[in-house]
Amino acid sequence: MNIIFFGTPGFAAQNLIDLCNENHNIMAIVSAPDKEKGRGKKIISTAVKQKGEELGIEVLTPLNLKDEEFIKKLKSYNADLFVVVAFRMLPKSVWSIPKKGTINLHTSLLPNYRGAAPINRVLINNEKETGITTFYIDDKIDCGEILFQEKVELDINTTAAKLHNILMNKGSDLLVKTITNIEKNNINPISQNNDLSITEAPKLTKEIQKINWDKSALEIHNLVRGLSPSLSENELLKDVSICPSAWFTFKNPDGNEIRTKLLLSEFNTETNNNILKIESDNKSYLKVNLKEGSILIKKLQISGKNPMNIKQFLLGNKINEKWEIL
Repeated sequence: MNIIFFGTPGFAAQNLIDLCNENHNIMAIVSAPDKEKGRGKKIISTAVKQKGEELGIEVLTPLNLKDEEFIKKLKSYNADLFVVVAFRMLPKSVWSIPKKGTINLHTSLLPNYRGAAPINRVLINNEKETGITTFYIDDKIDCGEILFQEKVELDINTTAAKLHNILMNKGSDLLVKTITNIEKNNINPISQNNDLSITEAPKLTKEIQKINWDKSALEIHNLVRGLSPSLSENELLKDVSICPSAWFTFKNPDGNEIRTKLLLSEFNTETNNNILKIESDNKSYLKVNLKEGSILIKKLQISGKNPMNIKQFLLGNKINEKWEIL
């Protein structure tokens, strides 16, 4: 089956690779235009564009998806199917082109968690499961007919980075299954039930990233893991926009306020009920007492420094009663 693939980040690039490995005919790729990045304003291509060029596939990067020349170019391929992963909203003049429709891969169990940040929001909300969905695109965002879904169990230590990788791999498998069944005309699309109480997944804001220490320990831990790039205490998922990290301010004994990203935490039910009281052996742990429990800081990043696990941090910082968390 002849396919045009739409995508932007590394998540979508991996899905593209996996589809190519399954010998699906990717005729062309549509991705976002190159952007300037960093202080040096270096021109950077999207992960999908880079991978497409490596694979020798033509890559289109239109500024305007409604551009007549772009639409004409898409139609000229006479593709059977468009596949969309982590891309912006398509106009009807695009998604209505292929005879077998346009499918999207979404990182939640639709209709729940429609929107831009489903991976983050399910963790922040302490959901016990999420999943992956393939569906037909229509004129409403994330509202088209569902094709296939797969559930994923979550636990209290699942981070955004871990869930990103889990859903990326499962997403590739589900895309292959979906495309195979479309090719065989073996599908039974199901309309989404809009009568349910649906939780949305709005785009992350800078405001949500700042830790509010007035909240309970579990709420804070869920925020941290919901924004966390940590795959483990020693490994980070790099250059992924959905993992911006929660942050707070350390105030050291000299009165200096230091902006600090909290990359990884652990929830603990124990607390001494002295809110924001810091406990540490200055060797291997740092505990913050909060409402209804406490959290252990496992990995952090002080502004201007490299990420550190807590042992590395405590080697250079001796915690006493004069340290404050703001």
